[in-house]
Amino acid sequence: MMQLVELFQKAGYSISFASTASISEKSVPLHHLEISSEILKLNDPSFDEFISKLNPSIVLFDRYITEEQFGWRVTENCPNALKILDTEDLHFLRKAREEAFKKTGDAANADIYSETAKRELASILRCDCSLIISEFEMQLLIKTFKISEESLWYLPLLVDEILEEKRMDFPPFENRNGFMTIGNFLHAPNVDAVLYLKQSIWPLIKKELPTATLSIYGNYAPQHIKELHNEKEGFLIKGWAESVETVMQKAKVCLAPLRFGAGIKGKILDAMQYGTPVVATSMGAEGMFDLETFSVFIEDDAVAFATTAVHLHDEKNNWLLAQQAGVDNCNARFQKSHFSEAFIEYIKQLSENVDAHRKAHFTGQIIQQQQLSATKYMSKWIEEKNK
Repeated sequence: MMQLVELFQKAGYSISFASTASISEKSVPLHHLEISSEILKLNDPSFDEFISKLNPSIVLFDRYITEEQFGWRVTENCPNALKILDTEDLHFLRKAREEAFKKTGDAANADIYSETAKRELASILRCDCSLIISEFEMQLLIKTFKISEESLWYLPLLVDEILEEKRMDFPPFENRNGFMTIGNFLHAPNVDAVLYLKQSIWPLIKKELPTATLSIYGNYAPQHIKELHNEKEGFLIKGWAESVETVMQKAKVCLAPLRFGAGIKGKILDAMQYGTPVVATSMGAEGMFDLETFSVFIEDDAVAFATTAVHLHDEKNNWLLAQQAGVDNCNARFQKSHFSEAFIEYIKQLSENVDAHRKAHFTGQIIQQQQLSATKYMSKWIEEKNK
């Protein structure tokens, strides 16, 4: 979201940020960025007054549930506003994989034709443009669900180019120690990854490297994760990290044993841009790598995963090759300059031709009309109930 804010601000847009979430101590101070903010109420007509007065030329929804709640109100009050859906990742894909993994232990058996898929795909069709973070998910939408490519835009997480002088400033192999992983524990794949590390992978690594430690960072850890902390085993639950760069560059290797999920993985992108080699599962690597280059660092078997992690930790030449491969991959696939100007130009053209675009993709307008008949009156019923 902050990446999108930056892209639009650099293009000269004035931004208003509105959310139903309350401000916390870890919220970004948007006023420092000259961005106005508003706390919204669910199922409340106060939004109609807010959006009418603001009268935006573009409205961007943070994931499909937000579009379901507010999209029809935007359509009623600001019918000419360009509507963009930021999918973050495809929720129906992530949810289906999680359910399949819990049932069978294999996320590849996921049934993606779910009720959540119907809701999310309807939201994609209602919006003028949907931002897709993964090349895999782009192909899934186009080939499997026949969504028009003209309504989708591939926009991954973006980073500045990693120049040679920056790479030379990375802490060297000799100044790093141990393993790390990071991730918000409100995200189910991260919880499972830590359990997988504790139960299957870390004992194998520890057997080969008795003095090694694994530092696990992330906010909102549930009690059963906190209780895994064990100094003797070197399995360290460290909570929220103030600086991702600092904790990444202390470690020799980042571990990302994700067994289900979707989108692309911020922890892996962070590791590459901070010069920390990664060992990942194929689920973690999805949409992140040229698999021919990175196949040696992708393991789905716990024994092979642990073996690769140990070799990276202890063999400097192997470690340096992995670090350089990560930097090259980051520059080739996620460099900001490769995407930013093209994205803004696409949005400008779409804004100037929104009527023609909607006529060319009229199915979305049909679904929009049906939503107005369903979601609108459900929301109004909740309004009355709340009174």
